Amino acid sequence: MIKNLRWYIVGLLTLVTAINYLDRNALSVAQTVLEDQFGMTNADYGHIVSVFLLAYGLMHPVSGRIVDWLGSRRGLAFGFVWWSLASIGHAFCSGITSFGIMRFVLGFGESGNFPAAIKTVGEWFPAKERALATGIFNVGAGLGAVIAPPLIGGLIMLFGWRAAFVATGAIGFLWLIPWLALSGKPEGHPRITPEELAYIRGGQSVEPTEELQKEAGGGVWKEALSRKELWALMVARFLSDPVWLFFAFWIPKYFKTERGFDLKDIALFTWMPFLAADVGSVVGGWLSSYFVKRGYSTLTARKIAMCMCAALMPVAIFSVRVQSWQLAIVCLSVAAFGHQSWSASMLTLPTDLFPKRMVASTYGLAAMMGVLGSAWSQWNVGTIIDSIGYVPVLTVAGLLHPIAAIIIVAFVRSKRKESVC
Repeated sequence: MIKNLRWYIVGLLTLVTAINYLDRNALSVAQTVLEDQFGMTNADYGHIVSVFLLAYGLMHPVSGRIVDWLGSRRGLAFGFVWWSLASIGHAFCSGITSFGIMRFVLGFGESGNFPAAIKTVGEWFPAKERALATGIFNVGAGLGAVIAPPLIGGLIMLFGWRAAFVATGAIGFLWLIPWLALSGKPEGHPRITPEELAYIRGGQSVEPTEELQKEAGGGVWKEALSRKELWALMVARFLSDPVWLFFAFWIPKYFKTERGFDLKDIALFTWMPFLAADVGSVVGGWLSSYFVKRGYSTLTARKIAMCMCAALMPVAIFSVRVQSWQLAIVCLSVAAFGHQSWSASMLTLPTDLFPKRMVASTYGLAAMMGVLGSAWSQWNVGTIIDSIGYVPVLTVAGLLHPIAAIIIVAFVRSKRKESVC
């Protein structure tokens, strides 16, 4: 028996999410070398990123269904092996086209991470702890981005860019051992204590029998798409997700071209906004859970927390207007903090709004819209930057979360019985 096993599970989700973002962000650091070797323009880089996001987005609903079918344990393991091998495959690329193909393959595998993690949190946590648990595992997104500049930059300087992709793709395979040993559903788990199982089940939303059994003709996707709450989540993610992915893919390049950073400077400083994002992820999860414990309904608590976090995002607008690179780092750090704080509640909403049997599927549909919005924006952002610079891009980035928050407040309503623990 392991006391508080659910928090060990969250620790493993945090680690795999960090590996996911490390593999994803390797190209954003390596491109500072690749653009010289292969003549990669901003538009080329934006197109390569958008190809990754296209695969990542389109596969989210499919990955969600696979995870609901296989279960979170096997579904996450399958996706992890796929994307790790794809990351290693980048070492064998020889030009812009081959990088685009390999990023497409990487996107397929990485799409399984968040649906599986969200489903796992829904299975292992009572409602009052879900946002905090989500915020903790979502720290991995910023952690991977924090690690990427110094680790990838150091590996490139010591061994070359091909070795950097091999190392980052292979390093995570040790994660599979504890995941396969500890994960699974709480019911019947050989290492969970009876007290913890009772605590988890006692604080989860009650799902009427018809909710457990219902599956409309046409399957889970048809049932999910008939609910306006899902459409509100899809629109909100279409607006807000591109901001975070712009940060993840373009911050190193922005500081190189606009602030005069070299590879060493990128390794030393561009991880800072992502460290702020990690702090924001935990704070956002804590904030939502705090309002639940103060007596607000679960959904109201999520909305209050999201509005507070969205209010921080316009600070990003000033990052291209301040004179010093230090203030630019601060502005982007505040915005990264705000986005990941927002995400702690945003990512948790499918577990609050939908039955367990369709959590991964509904998360996948919402995430698909977020990533497709990101793919569309990335396809165009390189051309915009080449033409008129970063000012319009970061101005729009600062305004999208407040619009998304208005949509969530106005259109997300729960018909399910909520637990206010």
